[in-house]
Amino acid sequence: MTVPTLMQNHQRKTYVTQLHKVYNELSQALIQYQTDRNAINLTEAGLTTLNSIENFFTTYFRIVQNCGTTQTPCFAASYKKIAGTTSSFRCLHNCVSLASGAAIGTVNEFKQGNGVILQFVVDINGPKGPNIFGRDAFSLFLYKNGIIDDLLVDTSDPDAAGDWISGGTAPLSEEQREENFTYGCLGAVSGVYHGCFGKILNDNWDMTY
Repeated sequence: MTVPTLMQNHQRKTYVTQLHKVYNELSQALIQYQTDRNAINLTEAGLTTLNSIENFFTTYFRIVQNCGTTQTPCFAASYKKIAGTTSSFRCLHNCVSLASGAAIGTVNEFKQGNGVILQFVVDINGPKGPNIFGRDAFSLFLYKNGIIDDLLVDTSDPDAAGDWISGGTAPLSEEQREENFTYGCLGAVSGVYHGCFGKILNDNWDMTY
């Protein structure tokens, strides 16, 4: 392999290693949150409001900066997609910087009528570059059964712009993740930012794209 190829492969492994650390930290914190409340699921444990997420972050994470509802400076001011187009990837609520150097927050209010509780946004190195969705920035979706996976959407209708499938649950199938990868991660539509995390799960925590 050429030196540039080796460097690219090393950078991909670095991104995935950092993402895996954030994923593990988030997963363990969610389990502890539920256990500490003797609850059978996260909803029963009280993870049902944006305020509860704020308390969750401050209790179970080492936070070095709380940006609240302001994206910067915890996250970069703007992001691009792998296709080179501008991405609408953003943090709207509970945007914080962690001691690890990563940034985490949420986008949406809590969802009703489908399997997803909420969407976490993660930048594994905070505002540092490259600030590209699918490289150092990712969306992780928390389902009511406590599983963190990608977004289950209807990719059959191009005009649906990634409509969430009501009643969907995790884990997603490999086929669903691959469809979402092509549709959301590689696609050029700025407002669609999902599918990259699922591809990494499919490929056993390896960034093959």
